[in-house]
Amino acid sequence: MAEYKLEVTTGEMPYAGTWDHVFVTLFGNEGQSERIELDNYGPDFTRAAVRTYTIKTSSSLGKLLLVKVEKDPYLVLSEDAWYCSKLVVTTPEEDVILFPCYRWISRGELVELRGGRVCTYALRQFQCFSITLFVCFYRWKIMAEGLPHINSFNNESELPDEIRYSDSKSNETLNTEMIMWINILDILSYLPIAFLPEYVTEHWKEDDFYGYQFLNGINPNVIKKCSELPPNFPVTEEMVKPFLEEDSSLEEEMEDGKIFLYDQKKMDGIPARDYNGEPLHVSAGLCLFYLNPEDKLMPIAIQLHQQPSEDNPIFLPSDSETDWLLAKMFIKNADFIDHEAVHHLMSTHFLAEVYTMAALRCFPVIHPLYKLLIPHFRYTIYINTEGRESLFGKNGSSLGYDGMMELMRRALSEMTYSSLCLPENITARGLESIPNFYYRDDGLKLWNIINSFVTAIVEYYYPSNSEVQKDTELQEWINEIFTHAFLRNTASVGCSMMKFSMEEVIKFITMVIFTVTAQHAAVNNGQFDYNSWVPNGSLLLHQPPPTTKGESSMETILETLPNVGESYNPYSLTMWPLPQNTVSINMSVLYISFWQVPLGAYPEERFDEPAPKQMIKDFQEELSYLSEEITSRNSELKVPYTYLNPTEIENSITI
Repeated sequence: MAEYKLEVTTGEMPYAGTWDHVFVTLFGNEGQSERIELDNYGPDFTRAAVRTYTIKTSSSLGKLLLVKVEKDPYLVLSEDAWYCSKLVVTTPEEDVILFPCYRWISRGELVELRGGRVCTYALRQFQCFSITLFVCFYRWKIMAEGLPHINSFNNESELPDEIRYSDSKSNETLNTEMIMWINILDILSYLPIAFLPEYVTEHWKEDDFYGYQFLNGINPNVIKKCSELPPNFPVTEEMVKPFLEEDSSLEEEMEDGKIFLYDQKKMDGIPARDYNGEPLHVSAGLCLFYLNPEDKLMPIAIQLHQQPSEDNPIFLPSDSETDWLLAKMFIKNADFIDHEAVHHLMSTHFLAEVYTMAALRCFPVIHPLYKLLIPHFRYTIYINTEGRESLFGKNGSSLGYDGMMELMRRALSEMTYSSLCLPENITARGLESIPNFYYRDDGLKLWNIINSFVTAIVEYYYPSNSEVQKDTELQEWINEIFTHAFLRNTASVGCSMMKFSMEEVIKFITMVIFTVTAQHAAVNNGQFDYNSWVPNGSLLLHQPPPTTKGESSMETILETLPNVGESYNPYSLTMWPLPQNTVSINMSVLYISFWQVPLGAYPEERFDEPAPKQMIKDFQEELSYLSEEITSRNSELKVPYTYLNPTEIENSITI
């Protein structure tokens, strides 16, 4: 007779407990136990409960490999999901083995838990049906040709409990949405983050603040150093000389690396949607910036369409105030649309969904890379599935549904793997030395910290390149991402990620974690700050771009901006009501969640070995040091850059 001690922990969140019947079966390499109900005196699986059970077998099961958990209904008509945190089994040989779960289990569901210290290769002899089941359950669907593939669930109600919001999370979100009509002035009066929206309303017209936003606003991935003017942007020396350093020239400033370009050519030719029978307007323009002797990035020339012509003048800071303001507004309108569709939605949310789906389909839950990655995929499929329809509302921007889809399609066809890797992205754009670029400074430090952590984990589990190459589950995960995110576009993405060397795997995983944490924070967290004031960034403009100079007025600007209730960004839940006698104010849901898990937190005990546990602690310490450094720097800045402070970065895309 052999005895196994089984400790079962229920989650601490609301609604985690269950009244249903729970059964377990132990599997070892020398046999299996009977299917046994876990039933002590009194309630067993209440919220935060830790219960211990004894399971007796006729003899030792050998090396314990697997625990099957099943849940049968207590009341037939009542659904009662259970959040099981973990099981810990003490064997007759006194081995203590962790079986992490950390998921919701529905009634009638069977869940296979594998021991925390068992490498996937050791389980080849004991094949389970879980991966085959997940491949069948998590299926791909084409949302639109030329875009990353999505999950096949039609709405959030079809999602399994393990990847959907819990009842408490859903209730919290619903309650949060009820504050969206709170008066904007009331919000500004008590929220500590209100400084920046107020600053934007006061400084949005200023050229230096306009340039600052292309470095540290919500879309810091678009400008690049300009060493030669595009042939379709005929800026002359005479035009811009008044805005350059005295006795300098445009050619000299380009040679010194002081000229930068914003070029929205990928938007060229995409028709805007109609509004009340009249077409709206989007400008696929170009903007030239100059880094002046005070290290301020200043716009010095704007052309609002790609092809130069008499009806497409180059606007300059010396033009009338309203002409120059209109030109800047049309550039920011295109940039805001590009930000939401490409840099925010497609390049973080949609790519994250592919990374998540591929992990669920390819990795068994005991795989070390599953344990490393799954905290960074929490709720991502749910938030994407729930928001899919509103994300692509036909009236969300001047481009509308078809235009937004075409913009993303073009962007994906041009996307490169290296552009997703921040160090290479910065180098390719020639922005290594531009001052006051806090997104770059904080982002590169974060990239290196994440990379060091990933390196430690990967090298611990993969002693050599040959071990990497033998891991077919890892290879399949990367292959599915290549297929379903980048559509096997070798021309743009390249095949470097497919080499399966340890170095490439580390870089690829670093990119994945950085994208779903830091990069998403950089393009998401500042939306209220910078776009709550509509003139600084609107998704919709009524009047066409000016075709001549000297004919605009403040009335032209007011006619160009959205009216009451027209500017609604369903992705960021941004509403822009129009107070009487003022221009529009963007109103945003301020989502302050008790469920937020900051970058580096691993609250679920998935790793059982001391070494990776210490690696997580080291990772957290490095993030803490960086947070202190960023906080200290920000205390001396007129406009603090907080979006890449690790304490402000969520561990996954959940909103």
